[in-house]
Amino acid sequence: MTFRFILLITTSIAVSIHSIAFSSDDRPNILFLIADDASRDSFGAYGDTYVKTPGFDRIAKEGVLFTQAYNCNPKCAPARACLLTGRYSWQLEEACNHQPFLSSKWKFYPYLLEDTGYFIGVTGKGWGPGEWQGHAAGNEKTEDNPAGHPWNSKTLKAPYTGIATNDYAGNFGEFLENVPEGKPFCFWLGTKEPHRKYELDSWKKEGRKLEDVSVPAYYPDNETIRGDLADYAIEVEWYDKHIREALDHLEKAGKLDNTIIVATSDHGMPFPRVKGQIYDDGFHIPFAVRWGDKVKPGRTVTDFITFPDLAPTLLEAAGVPIIEQMTGKSFLPQLLAEGSGRIDPDRDHTLLGKERHDIGRTDGEKLSVGYPVRAIRNDKFLYARNFKPNRWPVGDPQYDFLNCDDSPTKRFLMELPVSSSESDFYEMSFGKRPAEELYDMDKDPDCVHNLASDPAYRETCNQLWAQLETELKAQGDPRVLGKGEIFDDYPNRSIERQQKLYNRPDFDPAKNFEEKYGVPAKQ
Repeated sequence: MTFRFILLITTSIAVSIHSIAFSSDDRPNILFLIADDASRDSFGAYGDTYVKTPGFDRIAKEGVLFTQAYNCNPKCAPARACLLTGRYSWQLEEACNHQPFLSSKWKFYPYLLEDTGYFIGVTGKGWGPGEWQGHAAGNEKTEDNPAGHPWNSKTLKAPYTGIATNDYAGNFGEFLENVPEGKPFCFWLGTKEPHRKYELDSWKKEGRKLEDVSVPAYYPDNETIRGDLADYAIEVEWYDKHIREALDHLEKAGKLDNTIIVATSDHGMPFPRVKGQIYDDGFHIPFAVRWGDKVKPGRTVTDFITFPDLAPTLLEAAGVPIIEQMTGKSFLPQLLAEGSGRIDPDRDHTLLGKERHDIGRTDGEKLSVGYPVRAIRNDKFLYARNFKPNRWPVGDPQYDFLNCDDSPTKRFLMELPVSSSESDFYEMSFGKRPAEELYDMDKDPDCVHNLASDPAYRETCNQLWAQLETELKAQGDPRVLGKGEIFDDYPNRSIERQQKLYNRPDFDPAKNFEEKYGVPAKQ
């Protein structure tokens, strides 16, 4: 057999394999379902009995439930940027912050799929809030989103004032009807719910009982808090309603079993000490995946996965090369495994962090600075390093703690007298924090007992910080490389709002950035 003949056979086999991998009949469709501000423990599959989530629970029952899924950075824009780019937030330059300018330099998995023949779309909330100038090179204006092309024409009458009129599932149904014959699709369904504001006492109209609500250990137990949590639950159920209806559309179209269905949330509920905070309820997110007979049903996987892992997973499942930009690690082996539990023993921890989430925090003469944190979470501990403990973690008091959404719970905590027996709850939500925090996740899942100052845990803190610092340096994190100031310097897009807030009409962070670094803030 000649070398030429062997080469011809080898090349033919390779072309055949490539053709099979990219055959429209075999390539999976993708439906990504994401809530805005829904906590992991608000879903029945994780044990909640108050919030009714049969749609999410069905995906978990007919697929795989991940118990150790994390968002990398617990705020809308940075969390969603991690999902779409496959990168850790500290690797995303200005997109590590909330309300950023999102650079057109980054590639997003929906458009990578579109380039290989996928029909893509998004309804509701995709990436944001922030400013994006298009997935192509240049600065052209676009109605598109990093999550896809918009499908938002269908609306409905919302049952409560806090709920959006977007018929998310209806728009997905319309999208499905327009998928060209023979093309696989990738669709992002992002509800606004359960983002605030809520209609006060909507739970009463639903005939719910406050005594059935579970109150976390970081809040006082009273009717105000319970009522707020109950109103939140109604909006989580609205998200789940659209999950159920989206599954119905897939079934009617005969595409249910060849569709990878992912259901999750960007971060925890919009309450003090949760949304935007480096505590478990802020970054430990719900995550379930269904994929017909490709994924053995009823499995529970304890491998640690994080938002940067999603993009490479979906690309690999679709037979699309994972680009060099993506530093996340595909969890396709976890999806396709037969068993439950820990599939890969090396997936035993995750890294988390944040920089500036919202405006309203100062440091001397510097305005709109962040609250930089990096953390490591494993099966036993959460260790967090607060790099600027002199700063207020939820924003300055004189600006009403702007890094925390307004709510009945927030107002109740803010009005607690200093002499109150419940003043500790105020401190847990709004007070300054030490440079180090350590929590035993088995004994203290609500993260209220900081062990970092206990000499018995000094070595644990040292070991976890060494691991965290080593891995962050390997990832090129500016914060641990002595260049973290740049995250404060990146401009928040809400220039006029900041000028008004600080009474500084001359404040121009974009101009300041360009003067300091010699490059435009918007790239």
